[in-house]
Amino acid sequence: MTDLSPAAQAVLDAANGRSSYGPDDCLSESRWIAAAALRAAAHEVAPFPGRYPMNEYMEGFREAKQSVHHQLLAIAAELEDLDA
Repeated sequence: MTDLSPAAQAVLDAANGRSSYGPDDCLSESRWIAAAALRAAAHEVAPFPGRYPMNEYMEGFREAKQSVHHQLLAIAAELEDLDA
């Protein structure tokens, strides 16, 4: 099995803990469900901001949101690419 980042492993462990199937069960879809939830969160909770007048505060805010957006998508991609 592929080694996961600590963040992806934590998400997978939490998803497997709530699944009625075991992590090694062929019917377990917890990693795909978790990846879909992370993608939704990235787009709904931390979307790319629109075009606002930029000042130092707004620039920092935009960069922070983009960072969270990319991190959530990276964890989702890592879960989807997992060789189970």
